[in-house]
Amino acid sequence: MRILVVEDEPKAAAYIRKGLSEQAYVVDVAHNGIDGLHLATSGDYGLVLLDVMLPGADGWSVLQAIREQKKQTPVFFLSARDEVADRVKGLELGADDYLVKPFAFSELLARIKTILRRGAAKADALLHIADLEIDFVRRRVSRAGRRIDLTAKEYTLLDFFVHRVGEVVSRTLIAEHVWDMNFDSDTNVVDVAVRRLRAKIDDTFPDKLVHTVRGVGYVFEHRAGSA
Repeated sequence: MRILVVEDEPKAAAYIRKGLSEQAYVVDVAHNGIDGLHLATSGDYGLVLLDVMLPGADGWSVLQAIREQKKQTPVFFLSARDEVADRVKGLELGADDYLVKPFAFSELLARIKTILRRGAAKADALLHIADLEIDFVRRRVSRAGRRIDLTAKEYTLLDFFVHRVGEVVSRTLIAEHVWDMNFDSDTNVVDVAVRRLRAKIDDTFPDKLVHTVRGVGYVFEHRAGSA
């Protein structure tokens, strides 16, 4: 899951980014309304955390522009403006929630999860690929009826793969979306992570789902009788 944080205060942005990254979310940050709007409308985000008072364009106008472009990405306002009228305005403009600063990170995280659960309920909460089942609401994975326990990073990697079934993805793309990092060809972090995921979801099953594409990267798809 990729989250966009639009916050002009560097310390606040770094605090939110660190906390969400520890929860296995991939986080992008914009420090003004213009950059935030560009990323929100051109990127693939599961949620936008948006300040109201921003340089370039305020949060109200950013949200209006997002909705005018028919983007239904959940938007969550974080603002020091604590008047009831401000909260009402944000919700009437199409925000999914509004939290007043300062806030406890635990409350922010709980509200984010609630918004994402609502979104998952609107979409398919369960995904099946061959005998692999993923419950996005409970973040549970099973194969052939057997529960598979994944680390937060392994789950993020699997989530990345299953939303790109049949698509050959490079190591660079995987690193960018799963680790929020620029891929260094001298590191093998992606290959190690894929190997660990395979050990859990593939190695003990006859049909494999994760396949190596030599010189390119990986493809996630069901191939009956694959070795």
